[in-house]
Amino acid sequence: MTALTVKRADGILTVQDMGRPGHLAQGLSRGGAMDRRALLEAAALLGARAPLAAIEMAGAGGQFSVDAPTRIALTGAPMSATLDGEALRWNATHLLQPGQLLQIGGARSGVYGYLTAAGGITSEPWLDSRATHLSIGIGTPLAAGDALPCGDDPAPERPAHGLVPESRFDGGTIRVVDGPHTALFDADVLEAFYATAFTRGPRGNRQGVQLAAEARFTTDHAKGLASDLIGPGDLQMTGDGVPYVLMAECQTVGGYPRIGTVLPADLPIVAQAAPGAILRPRRVSLDEALAAARPEEAELRDLAGRCAPLVRDPATIHDLLSYQLVSGVTAGDDLDRG
Repeated sequence: MTALTVKRADGILTVQDMGRPGHLAQGLSRGGAMDRRALLEAAALLGARAPLAAIEMAGAGGQFSVDAPTRIALTGAPMSATLDGEALRWNATHLLQPGQLLQIGGARSGVYGYLTAAGGITSEPWLDSRATHLSIGIGTPLAAGDALPCGDDPAPERPAHGLVPESRFDGGTIRVVDGPHTALFDADVLEAFYATAFTRGPRGNRQGVQLAAEARFTTDHAKGLASDLIGPGDLQMTGDGVPYVLMAECQTVGGYPRIGTVLPADLPIVAQAAPGAILRPRRVSLDEALAAARPEEAELRDLAGRCAPLVRDPATIHDLLSYQLVSGVTAGDDLDRG
């Protein structure tokens, strides 16, 4: 068993995995990582067969140490990272030794970064998940001094690997499929909505993200609308016509009209959009939405195929002379002497 210790917490740090699906009837939303793809990338880099529980770092990281050798993966929003003062590559794995200090700074782009130990965080699960769910009080943000139990690294000798991630940290286009309330909006409102380049608004957290624009998108049919089930990705309008994309810890029932639903594949773009980033909705058909749906197991296999061993730059290796760079040196006259 390995302990991953938080020496200092600079951002909002929580333990997250893929959440708790299947409990809407009990009023519990799925929760889990805001950027699920980042956990899949970490699993691929570490050679794991499934996503592992990790530390989600909102805005910034902190300082960390381990008490046994273990590889870690750094994925999600790119953040500055050093190990004993030496810069580390993001979207890559690195071997941490006891006594070394891992320092992770603020996000350079995006919002959520992830620190994943090769053995995964092994805290006590609840409903088959270790995910912190802040909105209903499951777990709390991590603080300095917290020591997280992790499984032993199954392959500490595995070479460091890197991965070029899909671009999703500066806003972009998000695909939206019609939902049960789309027909409640007039055609001109729908046309205006899909012609708008929204700014990721100042209001946003693990429950939902505001899409800001001068225009408002209302429907005369909102009054008396019966509450029904909602979930991550639903594009819900407030009473004054401001859209919010519901995220991992959204409520399970709502009565505001929903103009559509963001495809699961594009939710990481919303999650990683920092305030001010531009998000452009694009309306897609149900057939296109179904064609874009992929099992996360298949996505993990594809990501694993894209991982490659890291090639270190000799200029960044402070102890280069300690490496045996040449072997089998001779005087060049071996054949003559033979």
